[in-house]
Amino acid sequence: MGPTLPAHRLPQLTGRLPIPAQTRTSTAPLLDAFNTLPAEEAHTTLLACLHSPRWARRVSDHRPYPTVEALLAASDEAAYDLTAADLAEALASEALPALPDDAYEAAHMALGAAQAAYLTRFGHVFVICLDGVPPDETLDFALESIRSRLTNDPEEERVVAAEELRRLARGRLVSHLRGARP
Repeated sequence: MGPTLPAHRLPQLTGRLPIPAQTRTSTAPLLDAFNTLPAEEAHTTLLACLHSPRWARRVSDHRPYPTVEALLAASDEAAYDLTAADLAEALASEALPALPDDAYEAAHMALGAAQAAYLTRFGHVFVICLDGVPPDETLDFALESIRSRLTNDPEEERVVAAEELRRLARGRLVSHLRGARP
C-alpha cells in the first residue's frame, strides 16, 4: 500500500452554483433561416443592411455560415473590400441620424447646419454608427463627431465613412438576426 494523499478541504460553498450558459446564441435559429433563404431574398435582406449590391452579393454567396461570428466576419471583410464607387452607392442610400424626440429645437438646427456643411464639403450624407451610445448622449456624440470629421480631408473622411458604414451594416445584420427589421 502506497502513501496516501493528504486530505484537502473544499471551501464551504453556500447557495447555488451557476450553470454556465450554453454557447449557442439566441440568433442561431434566425441564422439557420438566413442561411436557407433563396439567394435573391437573402440579397434583398442584405441590401436593407447596407445598400451595396456588391457587398450583399458577396455575403449572400458565401452562405451557409456556421456561426453568427462567421457571418459578421464575412460582412466585415466584404465591407473592407468596397470600391470608391461601391461606397458612394451605399452612402447615397443612407439617411441622416435621427435625433431623440425630446431634443431641443436648437439641437435640431445645430445638427442640420452641421450636416449641411458636411454634405457640401464631402458630397455625401454624414453617417455614424450610434450602437453602444446611450440614448441620452446620442445628440452630443453625433454633433461632436460631425464637427470633428468636418476637419478631415476628403480621403481621410472616405476611410472614416467606410468604417461607419461597416459598423452600421454589422449592427443592422445583428438586428435582423434577432428578428428585427434592418
